[in-house]
Amino acid sequence: MKMNVSKVMTKRVSWVGPDSTLPEIARRMRAEDIGSIPVAHNDRLIGMVTDRDIVLRAVAEGGEIERRTARDVMTGSVLYCFEDESVAAVLKNMGEKQVRRLPVVNRAKRLVGVVSLGDLSMAAEEKAGDALKSISERSRIPAPAAPRSRPPLDPTHSRH
Repeated sequence: MKMNVSKVMTKRVSWVGPDSTLPEIARRMRAEDIGSIPVAHNDRLIGMVTDRDIVLRAVAEGGEIERRTARDVMTGSVLYCFEDESVAAVLKNMGEKQVRRLPVVNRAKRLVGVVSLGDLSMAAEEKAGDALKSISERSRIPAPAAPRSRPPLDPTHSRH
């Protein structure tokens, strides 16, 4: 049975609106010790802001950073996964795309959680551990007793 992302994701999602200011976003990132935060509007994922986005798209350009918003620096094409996808498939995708965290959406594309590489790895490890435990337990079941030896059949004797 495959394990779905919904079983391992963090359901308490921290997100910001498109009009949130960069100082607000940076303070939230610092307080929650995160390097990226989803941008949502009406529960729909519309972008992602990373600490790198803030530095390269706002700080490096100078100007009044206090007035810049998520909309100004966010990445609009966001990688995400669905809550009903398998842990194995999402792990593979994250490895290929080289990302550590993904927003999780339902099939209506509403933001329902976030999943990290660590969450998925622990779930995969646990699943592998469970499989190993099951295999180990099966190997401890005593083998059936060997059949008793019977005397060889006498070819000259028939039961008919």
